[in-house]
Amino acid sequence: MSSAHRIPSPSRSQVFRDVGFPAGEAEHLRIRSDLLIAVQEAIGARALRQVAAAKLLGVHPPRISDLMRGRVDLFSIEKLIEFLSKLGVRVIVTLRKMPEKARR
Repeated sequence: MSSAHRIPSPSRSQVFRDVGFPAGEAEHLRIRSDLLIAVQEAIGARALRQVAAAKLLGVHPPRISDLMRGRVDLFSIEKLIEFLSKLGVRVIVTLRKMPEKARR
């Protein structure tokens, strides 16, 4: 993973809206899924096995299995950012006003 790793572009941000989630919940799920993907990529880039990743992140191995299976519902934004930090990935938050139609 490069030092300038980028979270996937917002062009796919409507996927949760498309399956019926309200705007606020869809945005929260998009952020969590982007962070979860970044954690998966960081673990993969370091070629960490489940036990080693669990030790580094301070969790039990089944939690790494949940991460790698994409169980976004089991992880908070804060926990995913903590994992990224432990994996050596700096998270930078950019705030932008959402277009009116995206807020509905």
